[in-house]
Amino acid sequence: MSEPKTDHGMGSLRGEDEVVDLCRDLIRIDTSNYGDHSGPGERRAAEYVAEKLAEVGLEPEIFESHPGRASTVVRIEGEDRSRPGLLIHGHTDVVPANAADWTHDPFSGEIADGCVWGRGAVDMKDMDAMTLAVVRDRMRSGRKPPRDLVLAFLADEEAGGTWGARHLVDNHPGLFEGVTEAIGEVGGFSFTVNEKLRLYLVETAQKGMHWMKLTVDGTAGHGSMIHRDNAITELSEAVGRLGRHEFPIRVTKTLRHFLDELSDALGTELDPENMDETLAKLGGIAKLIGASLKNTANPTQLGAGYKVNVIPGQATAHVDGRFLPGYEEEFLADLDRILGPRVRREDVHADKALETTFDGALVDAMQTALSAEDPIARAVPYMLSAGTDAKSFDDLGIRCFGFSPLQLPPELDFAGMFHGVDERVPVDGLKFGVRVLDRFLDAS
Repeated sequence: MSEPKTDHGMGSLRGEDEVVDLCRDLIRIDTSNYGDHSGPGERRAAEYVAEKLAEVGLEPEIFESHPGRASTVVRIEGEDRSRPGLLIHGHTDVVPANAADWTHDPFSGEIADGCVWGRGAVDMKDMDAMTLAVVRDRMRSGRKPPRDLVLAFLADEEAGGTWGARHLVDNHPGLFEGVTEAIGEVGGFSFTVNEKLRLYLVETAQKGMHWMKLTVDGTAGHGSMIHRDNAITELSEAVGRLGRHEFPIRVTKTLRHFLDELSDALGTELDPENMDETLAKLGGIAKLIGASLKNTANPTQLGAGYKVNVIPGQATAHVDGRFLPGYEEEFLADLDRILGPRVRREDVHADKALETTFDGALVDAMQTALSAEDPIARAVPYMLSAGTDAKSFDDLGIRCFGFSPLQLPPELDFAGMFHGVDERVPVDGLKFGVRVLDRFLDAS
């Protein structure tokens, strides 16, 4: 019996049928990344991905940058090999999760309330599963992509990518030869404006990062004495100033474009200097957009001392700093002014900001694919407040976008899913993503 046809003339998308199981399988592989090689490692996930690709006739390679830290890469030959290639990249590592805090075990891949639950469900084993599902379907049905397609399933993104994307870019750049464009995580998700319009936010920019260690040296002494050179006191005051500081709003090109699109969608003029009112209209994506308006510096760790009656000679803190494209110098100058001369600042990990324009054939392909599956879809650009492996691929001259398509129920706190408790992705959203990605590949 012949297979049924979809409305766009292709064989039935079997990828829709298996994407949920692929996502669940990946979630069940604990790839927690503690940033110090102490996690279980990404090797099992790399081998799983390689096996699923090999099953459909591909020849993936596994690259192990450190014991247990592995990435899988494969190139799929396109119809027109004279065209520049397209990269789809995703990471297989996840941030740690405490099972006691969760409704369902974070590494069980449980299906409940129409969602797949687990650490990595949206960050980003959902996209890994969608990519595998689409590619496996296309290989089974003999449908080549229009141009060469490189898939990279990467280790270590959650700790800056040193042992994943950065390792490959620095040591195996030939894997990406001829690739000029890429899609990756945290983009292509929906925000329902009304029954006639659904915006899909495509990431065209992302903030740079300065993860930093702050240190204050003081004079050690007995805890019972009067002590005016206490390192803890000095550092705590500096960290308090930094944590409470309100950095100014900066209207980047991406923010301006996003506000123009949103103004049109809402039928009202939006004032970038009065963003509280705008953010109030954005529901579950308000956190994502709000963090892209200004530089940020959040204290995340404090450390000092070893005994209650001993004043330590040194106190330290760690801060997650993020800066907007074009505002790194301003950010660093603000930091030094706020912290003061007693605080020594050093980078633990630093990386650049990225920004590209929202135009071109690839953007058109995104809109075409989204509209075919959702008639009220409109793609709009936005800035990610965090960073992705795109920073490494940008060094190879690859133009990067965040496009991991998901149609989401309006009530889902999507931003809260990232690194949060009870992370989950709608089953229907995964299947929607498979259909959109398949169309996107044909249009790109």
